[in-house]
Amino acid sequence: MTDFEKKVTMDPSGFVVLADVVPSVIQEIRYYSTYNFIGDRIDGYEEPCALITKEAARALKAVSGEANAQGFRLKVFDAYRPACAVRHFVLWGIEDLDLRMKPFFYPGLEKHELFSRGYIAKRSGHSRGSTIDLTLFDMKTGREVDMGSPFDMFSEISHPGSRAVTEEQYENRMFLQKIMVRGGFQPLDCEWWHFTLEDEPYPDTYFEFPVSAAYLRR
Repeated sequence: MTDFEKKVTMDPSGFVVLADVVPSVIQEIRYYSTYNFIGDRIDGYEEPCALITKEAARALKAVSGEANAQGFRLKVFDAYRPACAVRHFVLWGIEDLDLRMKPFFYPGLEKHELFSRGYIAKRSGHSRGSTIDLTLFDMKTGREVDMGSPFDMFSEISHPGSRAVTEEQYENRMFLQKIMVRGGFQPLDCEWWHFTLEDEPYPDTYFEFPVSAAYLRR
């Protein structure tokens, strides 16, 4: 057994269903659907719900309150991601023939570059349970806020500081980043949607249990 395998656990006791703590959250769990960079439902996603550590959920409740006060809701694409889902990503990366979703998510890159450039990790912080992928939803317009590139667009245009977007799109990214950082989260330099709780409770532990509210509540 490797050192990494020793750090993988099925224990969900430190996790909650995000919507139980933040009822206003909107969820579009992409890896439960087939609309993602692979084109299939990802291993381990048994329900279209966001699970997250209790500590990250409490922090997001404060962020949500600030967003709501300014006319926005949080919209979540992914939160806790089982280690088996990451293995699914890696195995897909080895299969050179599967390029179904390339035009939509990585038009300017080869598959192997998604790993070498840091867009997909062989061990994801999402599997530690305190990382979240999200955007803002404008309650006035009834639409997602325009961030200049869609979720999981693997391109330099998705880097938070990219100036290849309009000034308004850039300001939208900076507003999201500002309220997330104020809530205790750290951004990622290549994905405007990705944030990790700075004081994450399980910095050295990876989890394997399925994305399933029923699993947490059994």
